[in-house]
Amino acid sequence: MKIKFFCPRWGFENIPWENFLADVKTEGYAGVEWFPYSRKEDHDEVIRSLERNQLEFCIVMAVSGNHGKFQDYLAALKDQLLKLCDIGNKTLRPIHVSAQAGREYFTENQIEECLACCETVSRRTGIPIYQETHRNKWSYAAHVVGPFLDRHPELTLTLDISHWFCVSESYLEDQASTVEKAIQHARHIHARIGHIEGPQVWEPSAPEYAHALEAHFKIWDQWIQAMIRKSSSVCTITPEFGPPPYMVFANREGSPVQEQWRLNQWMKSFLEKRYERVLNKSI
Repeated sequence: MKIKFFCPRWGFENIPWENFLADVKTEGYAGVEWFPYSRKEDHDEVIRSLERNQLEFCIVMAVSGNHGKFQDYLAALKDQLLKLCDIGNKTLRPIHVSAQAGREYFTENQIEECLACCETVSRRTGIPIYQETHRNKWSYAAHVVGPFLDRHPELTLTLDISHWFCVSESYLEDQASTVEKAIQHARHIHARIGHIEGPQVWEPSAPEYAHALEAHFKIWDQWIQAMIRKSSSVCTITPEFGPPPYMVFANREGSPVQEQWRLNQWMKSFLEKRYERVLNKSI
């Protein structure tokens, strides 16, 4: 099984695409994870740049704009997903979309409508749409997502477990069965180390965060094993340490951009070393 790493565009939006993609290529990423909220003309230029650099892309999205009524939100979700899935050309299309859909206060029926919308767009476009586990969205907590996984065996996730740790103020030791379900439904991982009081640690290599680091790897290890059992030829991971305010900037030596890049490079290197046996097909 091959592990493909994707570099987040989040936090690096002010770096010209050509410079950004050159760095992404140099560091050995397979591609980028991108929220394309700019003009279509800009999208086309990004696609050309990706092709020149022989890089792939996946999309992360949340519904843009204010929508006071649920039906307006649902219409915007469908419209924006269709436009995002249309980005690309005959040879380069998004490998998947991570959708931060719904809101934490939506009713069960409203969540069901959001999921049905995503499934409809995915079938129509041929682009897989994964539900990202995320605070502020319908998927904000393990206890909420679990029942939907039971009802929808086909539901697929982008698993960012840091959000669930933060929301529950625990490492979910008492919700292990739900975490196991989420692992089985996960198709993409957002690899950021959070803790029980926040979504991102100050420094993942610091001794005081060893327990948080191990809690994440316990889940990621199980996911890697699950993907192998499914005979997956590829699995995808985005190292996703974010910029301020995710990043607490106090007492750092570099700029926010330099520090975010460093943290994600640390995460990518750590994962590569940990899963070297996977790349060698010997785990």
